Amino acid sequence: MSAPLELAPDNFTPATRTPWGGRRIITTLKRDLVSVSDDTIVGESWEFSLDPAFPSRARVPGGEWQPLGELVGDTSLLVKLLDADDNLSVQVHPRDDYDGLSEGECGKPEIWYVVAAEPGAGIYLGLNDDVTRADLEAALAKGDDLTPMLYFREVSPGDCYVIGPGTVHAVGAGLTLAEPQVVHPGMSGKTYRFWDWNRRYDSTGRRTDTGKPRELHVTDSLAVTDFDGLRGAALADERRQTPRRVASSPAGDLTREHLATLEGLVVERLRGTGDMQAAYPDSDVARCVTVLSGEVTVTTAGGTAVARTGQSLALAPGSGVVAVTGKSVEAMVAWVRR
Repeated sequence: MSAPLELAPDNFTPATRTPWGGRRIITTLKRDLVSVSDDTIVGESWEFSLDPAFPSRARVPGGEWQPLGELVGDTSLLVKLLDADDNLSVQVHPRDDYDGLSEGECGKPEIWYVVAAEPGAGIYLGLNDDVTRADLEAALAKGDDLTPMLYFREVSPGDCYVIGPGTVHAVGAGLTLAEPQVVHPGMSGKTYRFWDWNRRYDSTGRRTDTGKPRELHVTDSLAVTDFDGLRGAALADERRQTPRRVASSPAGDLTREHLATLEGLVVERLRGTGDMQAAYPDSDVARCVTVLSGEVTVTTAGGTAVARTGQSLALAPGSGVVAVTGKSVEAMVAWVRR
C-alpha cells in the first residue's frame, strides 16, 4: 500500500493562458514553497492533474518525482487553486454528450470553494430573471456589456458553490478559490467563452488597448446554455452548499465535513486541531488533500506525509482508513467516484 504522495507545488499555468491571474497563490498560499520573480503572475496552480497539458508530478516523501498517473492510475479528478486579480471570462461548460465537442474533449463540472475574498468580491452565476436567449444573442451580436444580464453575488471565505454544465458563470476579481473538477482521463475539459469584458492582451498576456481579444465561442456557448432552469438569486441559493459534519476528533476540535457532491465529484473539508481516524468511502479511487492553511499529517498503512499551507498530497487507490493530525488546519479533500 502506498504512502501519501507529495505533489509538486509549482504546476503553474502561463500568464498567456490566464491573463486575469494575480500573485496571491505565490505570495500567500505558496510563499514558502516556490521562488519566482517579483513580476510573476499565476492564475492557476494545477495541484492534482492527469491532463496531458499540465500533468502533476508526485513522489513518496524523500523520493524522486514521477508523473502522478504512474502512481495513482486513471482518475477523473482535477484539482486547481485559482487566483483572480481580474474577472475571468463569462463562460459555460458543455455536457459530455454535446455534439460540438472534438475528439479528446469532455465537459467539466466543477466546485468552487472560496479560500480568500477581497471586500465586495463575488461570483457571476447564471442570468438575471428577465434575460431571454434573444436578449443575450442581440447583446453579443452588438458587442454590448453583458454585466447587467448576469447575476452577481458577494461571497466570503468558506463559501462553496457547485457549477454544473449549462450554467453561465464567471469568477469575479479579488477571489482565490480551490476548484476541484471532473475531467475524464486523457481528455481536456472544455470551456466555451461567451464574453471577455471587451478586453485586449499583448502576446505575453498583459492587458493593453492595442492588443488582441481572446477567442470567443458564442455559437457553442448559446447551444449548451440552460435557458430553462432557475435564474438569479434562486439559482445561486440552490448552488450554494451547506457543510455537513461527517466526523470529529474525540475532543471535537478537528472536524471532517462534507461540502458538496456533483456528478460523482465529492469534496470534504478538514478543519481545526486534533487527531482522528478517517475511513473514506470509495476506497478504490485516488484522493487529493489540499492544505489551505495550517498543517496536516496523513498516515496510511504505507507511510506518513506532512503538508503545510499551499501543499497538496495524493492518496492512491486502496489507501483505506487513514490517520489525520491537524494543526490549525483548513484542508480540502476531493475525489471522484467510479
